[in-house]
Amino acid sequence: MTGFCRLGEPGRERPAVVVDDVTYDLSDLTDDIDGAFLAAGGLERARDAARAGRLPVLDGADRLRTGPPVARPAAVLCIGQNYAAHAAESGSAVPEHPILFLKHPNTVVGPDDDVHLPAGSERGDWEVELVAVIGRRAWALDSDEDALAHVAGYAVGNDVSERTHQFDLSGGQWSTGKTFPTFAPLGPLLVPADEVDPQGLRLRSHVNGEPRQDSSTKDMVFGVGALVRVLSRRMVLEAGDLVFTGTPEGVALSGRFPYLRDADVVELEIDGLGRQRQRVVAGG
Repeated sequence: MTGFCRLGEPGRERPAVVVDDVTYDLSDLTDDIDGAFLAAGGLERARDAARAGRLPVLDGADRLRTGPPVARPAAVLCIGQNYAAHAAESGSAVPEHPILFLKHPNTVVGPDDDVHLPAGSERGDWEVELVAVIGRRAWALDSDEDALAHVAGYAVGNDVSERTHQFDLSGGQWSTGKTFPTFAPLGPLLVPADEVDPQGLRLRSHVNGEPRQDSSTKDMVFGVGALVRVLSRRMVLEAGDLVFTGTPEGVALSGRFPYLRDADVVELEIDGLGRQRQRVVAGG
């Protein structure tokens, strides 16, 4: 398995690639893992170089903070109610077309960074999601197969939400409850698309060690190929853009679990893509 990551303090991360549990430094190949690197075929070149022994091992990698595996995405596109059971627990019908909302790119943080709820928040929520990372410019794609060919790789994401702002104070625009700082933990790894079956992955989340979500991407209403195809017919997708593909049932919005509070610990994982762990900090 190959996974790309960015290690170090915020704003000073260095690019790396993990191959067979060994972490290699990518600094000789690229300054960062960003849209330009992805569009130039950087994942394949770096993977080949690591396997051929042409990259140095990154000593002390396990002691470094893990940042988001993609730097400076231009767009963070999110899909709502893309699992039938989650639509039902939200009190909604299964959508006939993908529901799109946006996060600000500056919401993206590392997979283990703290999540900060805004002052007065009483309805903070977690959402484990498969994130598709666009690998090259996409516009008006004709088929799901072509759309999948425009995906560079996949990562774990947490679409953190504040439900009061999302539903009660939004005027119908969900993004209002989705764009607070730290509301898009991403990573730890970006796994190349040719190593992932996007519709055969198990997703799970826990809060304070207690299980919350446990589902499979095979239960998506719209698969990744369909989502990227439809999005490409609504806007131009650029390399490095992130597509959060929706969350399964098991969130606090269902009424079955309490909303997030200060000092809660949220853990999320997707088979083959890694695990996140965030501490919740209340009050902004």
